[in-house]
Amino acid sequence: MTEKKDVVIIGAGAAGMMCAIRAGQRGRSVVLIDHAKSAGDKIRISGGGRCNFTNIHATAKNYLSENPHFCKSALARFTPQDFIAMVDQYGINWHEKTLGQLFCDNSAKDIINMLRTEMQQANVRLDLNTTVSDITKTTDGFAITTSYGKIEASSLVIATGGKSIPKMGATGFAYQVAGQFGHSLIETRPGLVPLTLEPNLLEQLSPLSGIAVDAELRHGKTRFREALLFTHRGMSGPAILQISSYWREGDEVVLTVEPDFDFLALLKNARKMNGKQSAQTALAEKLPRRLAQFFTEKTQLNKPLADLSDKVLTSLVAAIQDWHFKPAGSEGYRTAEVTLGGINTNELDSKTMESKKVQGLYFIGECVDVTGWLGGFNFQWAWASGHSAGQIV
Repeated sequence: MTEKKDVVIIGAGAAGMMCAIRAGQRGRSVVLIDHAKSAGDKIRISGGGRCNFTNIHATAKNYLSENPHFCKSALARFTPQDFIAMVDQYGINWHEKTLGQLFCDNSAKDIINMLRTEMQQANVRLDLNTTVSDITKTTDGFAITTSYGKIEASSLVIATGGKSIPKMGATGFAYQVAGQFGHSLIETRPGLVPLTLEPNLLEQLSPLSGIAVDAELRHGKTRFREALLFTHRGMSGPAILQISSYWREGDEVVLTVEPDFDFLALLKNARKMNGKQSAQTALAEKLPRRLAQFFTEKTQLNKPLADLSDKVLTSLVAAIQDWHFKPAGSEGYRTAEVTLGGINTNELDSKTMESKKVQGLYFIGECVDVTGWLGGFNFQWAWASGHSAGQIV
């Protein structure tokens, strides 16, 4: 027997749940389907389990897309303040960390519970452990064949995300549906992902594994100032994750360690006070000892400061604060926080997220070619795009 519903949403993540809430609140009969055994799994693990649920500074400039203007409408229709109002209504305590990033004081589960409650109040049916085997276009909408039977709906929303973190169940399902209905894709690749290094450089850096420093990373005109972490596979930390979304294989990255610090003044002063001490010893006043050793060995300048001219000291500082290198690659979708690229936004309505090719078909969230920076921006896109579609389906 075939069920009749107004809206079927596939994907019970942040975007899918928000869309279901808004559609249900409008009196639409909604079924939200997911192949996982629980809703909002990526929400649960985000922000170290505390969910970096939005960023108060979110604007279009914080997103990567072939069409940088596409995200503006949805972001204007549902702002960070709108989501904060929901969180406050539920008495969920939160705090701002840095750079406008908002986190739950307690647990990411508070956000999931809020969304689940909102869905229940809006009479949304949540079908978990449910797979979709076939989607066909009908005269009045769509027929969706699931592991529990067939549903017909006038509106179909795809909110299954991208390929990042496959162990969480991520697949290319949204891209398959898009292709089935004649949509084109912008090339997909891992974003917000640790970068790997070629074997020789990795061997040199291996003693630094576990060390974190304040850093600025530059790629062309793009720059990010956050923490950098040396790992046994290469480099990670917020600064690396941010720049990884802009970096392509073969590109050079420029690293500045402790960008606000005047290392030349430190070295000159140390030379004046005690010319017998080594450059490494002087640098270790500011840098972790192993990092100071790396830079002095890299430049072959681990000598008494009295033997080093101003010009030589300047070259040592350049090694620390103007370090050009080429990453070998990235750790891939396995550890990527997001998927760059996706469904071509030129084929979607920016106000409603509806397909321009197939009436009643919508794509929202990460599967669309809109990717945010690290720090709550991708959640804000999920809420905003879900809200926009949910107001119209």
